[in-house]
Amino acid sequence: MAEIRLANLAHAYGNGSYALKPLDMTWRNGGTYALLGPSGCGKSTMLNIISGLLKPSEGRVLFDGQDVTDKDTGARNIAQVFQVPVIYRSMTVADNLAFPLVCRGVPAARIKARVTAVAERLGLARHLTARANRLTADQKQLISLGRGLVREDVSAVLLDEPLTVIDPQMKFELRKTLKEINREFGLTMVLVTHDQNEALTFADTVVVMNHGEVIQAGSPQELFDRPATAHVGTFIGSPAMNFLPATVEGDRVVLAGTGLSSPLPPGSGPLTFGFRPEHVGTTEGMALDGRIARLWFEGAEQIASIETAGHVFRARLPGTTASVGDRLSLRLPISALRLYRDERLVA
Repeated sequence: MAEIRLANLAHAYGNGSYALKPLDMTWRNGGTYALLGPSGCGKSTMLNIISGLLKPSEGRVLFDGQDVTDKDTGARNIAQVFQVPVIYRSMTVADNLAFPLVCRGVPAARIKARVTAVAERLGLARHLTARANRLTADQKQLISLGRGLVREDVSAVLLDEPLTVIDPQMKFELRKTLKEINREFGLTMVLVTHDQNEALTFADTVVVMNHGEVIQAGSPQELFDRPATAHVGTFIGSPAMNFLPATVEGDRVVLAGTGLSSPLPPGSGPLTFGFRPEHVGTTEGMALDGRIARLWFEGAEQIASIETAGHVFRARLPGTTASVGDRLSLRLPISALRLYRDERLVA
């Protein structure tokens, strides 16, 4: 296990444009991290630099303070699991899981104990004697994942969208298992994903990326409560955060036709109010009345699209019997209101 530091790290390919813009961050030993963002945002580039599959064009990679930038993957002692399962088709499940330990000369008794323990955790125990090529796609990915987890000496386990081929019903249980393994063995784990649900339920720290840039890194609660940009507010949360254009009246920023108001901050550039659908209620706060234009369900809750003063926003309406066309008297706590200038949070 290792603390991983990315020091002034960046990478540009042949055309000179950054696939990964300059960044500096440290991931603590034993932590769980998720790199979250759309396709092409730089997630896999960062992961491959950490693993040693790709050498950065700028900066350094340090494991526990040791510079490993020029070292290959084997010298970094990394376990990496890819989106497409990598298995040895002619071997049994047990032999697949044991292979990394056999290559390192681990005693047979210890190999058997580790293989049995990991197989139990991943639901593969009853398949240990089966040929790997006879299993389903999600079971093959569990084997690939198990080979990364079976080693006790790894610096980090890097997971490059490994849950894509996993049956949806298994995904939650597998994320839970990975968290348990992380807590038990103190493994540093980094998950690459474009799925916010995967990231938020797996990681202690989520790193949100876009266009090769790290936009914000923080706990799931921090990202939900205080998105650093409109992109983060839109990418995190379902439904996404509401963003409504604001205007300046004297020393105040207001949303015309509503009670939304905030002190005018210094600076220039377009201003936008942001707030979560979950924070709109009926009991306290600033007035945000409107007419229901559309209703739909997410689970047991109704989501409403509401028109007010020429604007449209979304609100969760738990336990209501509202209908399209109804007018609602809504409120938003001032503590839930965020102000953005040029799509970046005003402190």
